[in-house]
Amino acid sequence: MIRHTSRLSLRMPEERDLDFLTALFSRQELVAHRPDPRPDSPEESVRRLARDRAHWRLHGFGRWAIETEERLIGFGGVTVSTEFEGLNLSYHLHPDDWGSGYATELVTEALAFAQNDLHAERVVGLVRPVNVASRRVLEKCGFGFEREVMLHGAPTHLLSYRLAVTTDERG
Repeated sequence: MIRHTSRLSLRMPEERDLDFLTALFSRQELVAHRPDPRPDSPEESVRRLARDRAHWRLHGFGRWAIETEERLIGFGGVTVSTEFEGLNLSYHLHPDDWGSGYATELVTEALAFAQNDLHAERVVGLVRPVNVASRRVLEKCGFGFEREVMLHGAPTHLLSYRLAVTTDERG
């Protein structure tokens, strides 16, 4: 299943994405806001891709591989949250593509997918307080600050977005 926005193609991650994923998560600027800002090892990237693909097999959706003009630029989308009520939104774009509006375009499509395809009621985004740019993207897309939580040993802001659910969808 491939979804399209005006500039992005969104698809299930594939094994062929591993080299890009490994290079992406080896970049210091991408992992700078983690509690342990150490880049991922190649083995950690293999496990990350395996988790994303397993989520797709189990739930029929998950984080997409994000392409523009046939070029992979990152990964993102919604997944089932095991810690918080609602779906979890996450995204990681290559730093060369930051500031281009791709994150906003992805978040907008992920919210439409969560509402129209999954009939979800709530989506959460987890952002480290120092990651101002990511928080701005979520707020621009309608997320509001809910509370601070501890995630992997570090303070994290939980922002949430309530999706409109019609009476017909509730059954």
